[in-house]
Amino acid sequence: MEDGLTSYFFNYPFQNGFLTFTLGILFVLTVYHFLLYFQHKDKLYLLYSGYTFFILLSQIQWINDGFLYSLLKPIEGIKRLPIVFTEIYYILYAFFAYRFLSIKKELPKWYKYSIKFLYVIIAFCIIKFLVYILTGDSKILYNGYFIFTILMSIFALVMYIPFFKSRSLLKYYIIVGSLVLFVTSIISLLNYLVLIDNQKSVEPAYSILYVGFILENIIFSLGLGHKQKLILDDRNSSKNQLIKQLKENEGLRKKIQAQLEQDVKQLSKQAEIEKLEAIKMKYDKELAELKVSALRSQMNPHFIFNSLNAIKRYIIDNEKENAVFYLNKFSKLIRKILASTTEKETSLDEELETMQLYVNIENIRFNNSIDFKIDIDDTLNLSAIKLPSLITQPFIENAIWHGLSLKEDNRKLYLNIQKSNENQLKIDIVDNGIGRQKSAEIKNKKLLKRTSLGVKLSEERLKHFSENYENSSNIYFTDLYDKNVPIGTKVTLLIPLN
Repeated sequence: MEDGLTSYFFNYPFQNGFLTFTLGILFVLTVYHFLLYFQHKDKLYLLYSGYTFFILLSQIQWINDGFLYSLLKPIEGIKRLPIVFTEIYYILYAFFAYRFLSIKKELPKWYKYSIKFLYVIIAFCIIKFLVYILTGDSKILYNGYFIFTILMSIFALVMYIPFFKSRSLLKYYIIVGSLVLFVTSIISLLNYLVLIDNQKSVEPAYSILYVGFILENIIFSLGLGHKQKLILDDRNSSKNQLIKQLKENEGLRKKIQAQLEQDVKQLSKQAEIEKLEAIKMKYDKELAELKVSALRSQMNPHFIFNSLNAIKRYIIDNEKENAVFYLNKFSKLIRKILASTTEKETSLDEELETMQLYVNIENIRFNNSIDFKIDIDDTLNLSAIKLPSLITQPFIENAIWHGLSLKEDNRKLYLNIQKSNENQLKIDIVDNGIGRQKSAEIKNKKLLKRTSLGVKLSEERLKHFSENYENSSNIYFTDLYDKNVPIGTKVTLLIPLN
């Protein structure tokens, strides 16, 4: 009896409900991951949802009765296109696997050339389908599918090389899941050929294939869950580190504030009103500098960690000259940053040298793709002009990370320094990034939003700096457009000279 049930299960999948069961699982996975796409805004879920959906469409040709048959009756014409749906789900699988393992980021060269080949395959499929629409000859689909199979087999051989090269443990979900479907597909195909040769029904050949579909998609679903867990763990770790740093900064602020209040209270008993005002102004300046130091204590570890990782990459790649070159620049920049924590003011030539070092170090992670230029008025005495130390750093950092880093290429950063008038210096920081509006939209979509204090602190520091000068200071932001298309941002700093 058991053998009879097993035989019936495997030999008649179209009649015993196994096909319907498989389509039901694929439908649930399609809807579930389609909803996850709207929740997480990650195209990975949309690609996987499309993959399972087109597998489902490729198999509905075998539904000949029951509820699903009645439901699909009005669109029965799609049953004639199983080959088209099969080609689509193979292509979607390739995009899904590449995105799942972040091949574009981890192995950009492999991704670049293999994806071009995939686009050639897509173009071939589109042309073949259009010819079929115009002629109505179904042989075009079947003959074209033979060519598609050859092209896709070549692509698969190329595609799986970066999968094995990937350092991510997630690769095993793709490799094992794909291997399961490949083995079951081969067994199913061999069974299919034997049945055709013996002039029997090909229905039993599909049972093994359906088992492969189910097992593969269970493995892929587990992989997506694992990937989401890794993302959440990383976000929680970053959040905890940020909370810890903010608590330390808050403790520092309270300690400084308590000390300042105590000092002001003691001085108020001994000094006159004018002296108290002068002392209060002095402590306001010191508090502004301490705020900057607190901000640096939050920025520097992250910047130092990323910079050392970039230099480490040169060492690993045995690029000793580059490693030594950038390590020297990095050590010089660190010395300057440490020195700036004790200096309220610096000369313009020192500020420009520090910013040149900072951009050079940041540029390592962009493969030196940022074109950084400085244009200076020849009449300026750079060593005689004083300004708050590192006053331009937050704006250059914003230009790089919120403007230029989101571009693929043609990254440009430009500093123009000249006199606005005899008593005022003008510094323009211009980038050709994505613009402030687009950057704000991207920031709003992030789950973890980090508040930048750099601009506000720079305004406070410039305000305190200009109190000893006749002219005032100011900061202006200008959004640059070309025919209503954002082409970058310009930040203008006005700094008093005399």
